[in-house]
Amino acid sequence: MLGTLTFRGKVTSGEGNGRKFLQLPWVIRQLEEKLGYTPYFGTLNITLTAESGRQRKLLAKAGALQICPAEGYCVGLVFPASISGLECAIVLPQVEGYSESLLELVAPVYLREALNLKDGDAVSVTVKV
Repeated sequence: MLGTLTFRGKVTSGEGNGRKFLQLPWVIRQLEEKLGYTPYFGTLNITLTAESGRQRKLLAKAGALQICPAEGYCVGLVFPASISGLECAIVLPQVEGYSESLLELVAPVYLREALNLKDGDAVSVTVKV
């Protein structure tokens, strides 16, 4: 175990791809099995600071949970985490060209509402690795 990683960044709007992905029955089932909760149908996107973007590479050394894809989809790596004391998980789609300065979070609640977040708000996400 490496310890704890803290990622810092700012809330940003996404393209809606996370929402589409989280509505797929096989994704929901696997996240429920691996995380122990049903995720809200959408992700919270965080654009990382330069330092956190470099640090994100350390997640490759951590033990990720995997979402095994249906045909035509990519693998997703999942890391249980927390944001402002709320349980969440980082999902890293294994897609070529996916930005290394972006984190997508899933949680059992709508994080923007639960934490009163808007685009540009600074946040920290903690992962035990």
